[in-house]
Amino acid sequence: MPTKFDSIRQFYDSEVNDALQSISNHPMMKALMSFTFPDLDEAVWMEQLKRTHSIRDFQVNFIYQSIQRVLERSSEGLTTSGFEKLDPSRSYLFISNHRDIILDTSLLNVSLYDHGQIMTASAIGDNLVQKSFLLALSRLNRNFLVRRGLPPRELLQSSKLMSEFMYHLLSKENRSVWIAQREGRTKDGNDATHQGVLKMLAMAADEKNVMEFFRKIRVVPVSISYEYDPTDALKMPQLMAEANDEVYIKEKNEDFITLISGIIGQKKRIHIHVGDILDKEYDKIIAENDNTNKQIQALAQVIDDSILSTYKLWPTNFIAYDLLHNTDQFASKYSEKEKQLFERRLEMRLGNEKETLRDSFLAMYANPVLNKMKYGNVD
Repeated sequence: MPTKFDSIRQFYDSEVNDALQSISNHPMMKALMSFTFPDLDEAVWMEQLKRTHSIRDFQVNFIYQSIQRVLERSSEGLTTSGFEKLDPSRSYLFISNHRDIILDTSLLNVSLYDHGQIMTASAIGDNLVQKSFLLALSRLNRNFLVRRGLPPRELLQSSKLMSEFMYHLLSKENRSVWIAQREGRTKDGNDATHQGVLKMLAMAADEKNVMEFFRKIRVVPVSISYEYDPTDALKMPQLMAEANDEVYIKEKNEDFITLISGIIGQKKRIHIHVGDILDKEYDKIIAENDNTNKQIQALAQVIDDSILSTYKLWPTNFIAYDLLHNTDQFASKYSEKEKQLFERRLEMRLGNEKETLRDSFLAMYANPVLNKMKYGNVD
């Protein structure tokens, strides 16, 4: 039966098998499966796809395995902390910093599954799934669409629909939801929650005080950090344009190239930390702020405090800080070999643009150190 969410929702389980059959012969599906199951004959995974009738089965039997291969090929492992605070029977709204288009949410889901928790439905920009295969694959992974580039009136209607859908998932289906703290990935390493994201979420609130709405949907800040950002060099042109007060115009297929680079590019170590479930913070916010705008602003700061203070710093962050500031303040945090490897990466990624882009590249890695220093717990 049609619902008002049909234009943005993931597939229902009753639609999964047909969707899988429609893409099973697609060259990109075959490439994904041969990457995931290099030792299996095509007929074997094809047969298993024919027997797959739910998103969970597809995620657990196929996509979970794909992400394990990605971790094996392009990282030195994923570590986690904080998941023990979650109740396996409850849904949560995870708000995280945003580094990589696909992996942020995929790695969170892998971690949730490993800890026996409810996996998430996740927001994805419709600009990233223009190709019919990618749209089908995203809906099979429980992604719902965020519509981009709309005129103001349509944007308002679209935001309201998305807010209602997320609330429906959390409250009626007991399904956890992931959303990034801002539109688009952080380009300069400064993670900050955009108030517009929180205002959009609050559109579904029927409470007089929106903080009670946020308490009800159980907001959990999440920090994710990669030792190497696999798309670091790809972020440089936009940073340069912004530094020169120029309007940045994306190249054709840029989103797709970034998406693939994030998956296959070298990341070294990765860490995901689940923060405390926000609760008592709302009482303080309500007591200290007399209107909704101020309360939203205060909530954004609470989320930022959680993400920035628990962000895992790597040797690359400390090396970049020392190089950028021409100091050896954090020399004890890395070896000479690690420094040489990072400097070689800098050379290789920037090439002839090294002089122009050096500081921007270093700042991307150094800013998390600066941000964490504000909390006095740089480690």
